[in-house]
Amino acid sequence: MPELPEVEVVKESLKNTIINLIFKKVIINSNNLRYKINKRDLNKIINKKVLSITRRSKYLLINLSNKMTIVIHLGMTGKFFLVNKTNQIKKTSFYYQITKKDEKHNHVIFLLSNNVKLIYNDVRKFGFIKIILSGNIKQNAHFKILGPEPFSKNFNIKYFKNYLINKNRTIKDILMDQRFVSGLGNIYVNEVLFLSNIKPSTNSKKIDDKKIKNIIKNTKQILKKSIKQGGSSIKNFNDSNGKQGHFQQNFRVYGKEGVKCHKGKCKGVIKRSFISNRSTFFCSRCQK
Repeated sequence: MPELPEVEVVKESLKNTIINLIFKKVIINSNNLRYKINKRDLNKIINKKVLSITRRSKYLLINLSNKMTIVIHLGMTGKFFLVNKTNQIKKTSFYYQITKKDEKHNHVIFLLSNNVKLIYNDVRKFGFIKIILSGNIKQNAHFKILGPEPFSKNFNIKYFKNYLINKNRTIKDILMDQRFVSGLGNIYVNEVLFLSNIKPSTNSKKIDDKKIKNIIKNTKQILKKSIKQGGSSIKNFNDSNGKQGHFQQNFRVYGKEGVKCHKGKCKGVIKRSFISNRSTFFCSRCQK
């Protein structure tokens, strides 16, 4: 599933291509995404200009001139294709090369000014597209439960400590909880805990100030590095400028079961377990 860095890369790609363009037409090939597309709501974007594109957690927000916002969640395999006036296709998301087989998964096609097409493609159909009032975003059900962004000043030691009070959960579950901090998923939580020398199954009651400080520092560091490198993908990824995301080449633990630990003189081996039915990777020696 796309996590914060991947959605951030898609956001920047779209900012570079559709800001100030106007939606001219919407073609719905299939509305059976995670939530059925409301055709009447989508008609509200016709003849409206794209003013800005932002991100909240793993959601993309396209803000329009009529004070409406297109809310997009990419689910597991959602992505955008951009087609310009010369019919050149550029990809703003990841997982697959563009082939003829992709076309059957083109669920929504947005026609914009300057002869630009924005195509929403989703193989597994777990993503969704909704139209809401821009002023109601904070009260919307998808957003009102979200915790602070990892780069926010509110994601600090005091906040972290207070959240852990009376909690009896693994630290991995805490970091995966979008009510605690927004945008982290399985890949980056595994990497953060490895860099912090903390075993994912550690009970939250055993997380002291030093460990909290390390988690916060390493979360910011890893996310920034991933964004800079274009995000992570198991297969090829290209943003709208054709640059490939390759942070997956820097994975230390995720998907590395059986590989020797890369930390200094550590002689541990990366093991795999399951926490809350999610694959969890950790060093058998240096994560305690």
